[in-house]
Amino acid sequence: MSRREIMSSASLAAAARNALRSYSIATGASSLRDVGNNGGFSGARLWRVETSGRQLCLRAWPAGGTTPERLRILHELMKRARESGLAYVPGVFAAADGTTATEHAGRLWELTDWLPGKADFHDRPTTPRLEAACAALARLHTAWAGGSAEYAPCPAVLRRIGRAREWLDCLATGWQPDFRTVENEVIRPAAEQLWRLLQGQVERIPLLLQAWAQRSLPLQPCLSDVWHDHVLYIDERVTGLIDYGSVRVDHVTADLARLLGSLVGDDAEQRQAGLRAYGAIRALPLEHESIVDLLDRTGTVLAAANWLMWLYREGRSFEDPGAVGRRLATLVERIERRRL
Repeated sequence: MSRREIMSSASLAAAARNALRSYSIATGASSLRDVGNNGGFSGARLWRVETSGRQLCLRAWPAGGTTPERLRILHELMKRARESGLAYVPGVFAAADGTTATEHAGRLWELTDWLPGKADFHDRPTTPRLEAACAALARLHTAWAGGSAEYAPCPAVLRRIGRAREWLDCLATGWQPDFRTVENEVIRPAAEQLWRLLQGQVERIPLLLQAWAQRSLPLQPCLSDVWHDHVLYIDERVTGLIDYGSVRVDHVTADLARLLGSLVGDDAEQRQAGLRAYGAIRALPLEHESIVDLLDRTGTVLAAANWLMWLYREGRSFEDPGAVGRRLATLVERIERRRL
């Protein structure tokens, strides 16, 4: 770690202590432990707080990464879920001034429950655990559904079509990744494989999604980034759905595609088990099940394209290169197994 990074880390730690003083519930906190981004890629920073036998999570959002108004909306949705009895949604705490987002050192901060459990589905990939995750998602969607849904084309479909065209436009300029710029021994081999696998794949996405781009579907708030590391378990029970930073209005199949793809990949039998568990809580029309698979497959291809753009065109850096390499390797495996 460079001297500048050490100083930056020290400054952020001081800001965390100052931010924590804004919350009366954290008065007399016995410990404040920096856990980095806890395996995520958003650029947020997390601290685990222990106070009066209770564990809390202090989160610093990336500078410029959100706004007080957006956080207010996210926190209202989280409160609505908690009021519906969903204990696996983190509770949100207000600061002394009544707001749930405070500003310190050029960042916005929030304080929530630190939920128990581990994101360990891949260590114990049982059907009951998969069913529990899908049922938990269905209950959250139910809690967030309004009285009268807005109908419009699925935003996830439109985003994929738009992102595919952006990728193709970029390639039309002659751009391609310079793999020498990221020499990491885990990242580079997987990135090179993805570049080869993407040939002829992205072009198919607008055509595959064209019919759904014309269909109006009921929209509501969705998590948008509900994946393996955001689902916590104790034994077979889901104890946490965490990280609400990507919440947006969409069709519920976008969340199902992300969750099932992350947990069970292309296992058709397990995917059906997950869809049945979701449908037992919240009915999902049979015709919508087909879009779950389509959103997952196209999303996997575009995730590979996004990573290549982030690493080799935008030059983004990430706190845990090993986690990036593992994510890329997973994408390689899935695209090799089932191409568009």
